[in-house]
Amino acid sequence: MMRTLLNRRRERGFTLVEIMIVVLIIGILLAIAVPSFMSARERSRANACRSNLRQVQAAKEQWAMANNQGPTATPDWSDLTPNFIQQQPSCPSGGTYTIGNMSTNPTCSIGGNHSL
Repeated sequence: MMRTLLNRRRERGFTLVEIMIVVLIIGILLAIAVPSFMSARERSRANACRSNLRQVQAAKEQWAMANNQGPTATPDWSDLTPNFIQQQPSCPSGGTYTIGNMSTNPTCSIGGNHSL
């Protein structure tokens, strides 16, 4: 009877070593997954920024055609919104957009992957 009581106590829970092994495995998985998640998030933000820049470029071209403007004309945000683009887009990474004149592409202040 005493022996079965002792066996039941031993089978009740996890040992500290087993818990530490599980925590170690979870830590290793997180160390692998978090950096790839961060880089995927930044790639997604850069893609969204480039998409915004393409929309601004299209709105600039529509504005120039509608107003018979040449390559040196520089539209303002008030010229483009709301007729050619619904609202002024914002960079998902916190950068700011510069429209530029008709002969240049719009740019993002972050640069790098955030450009056309």
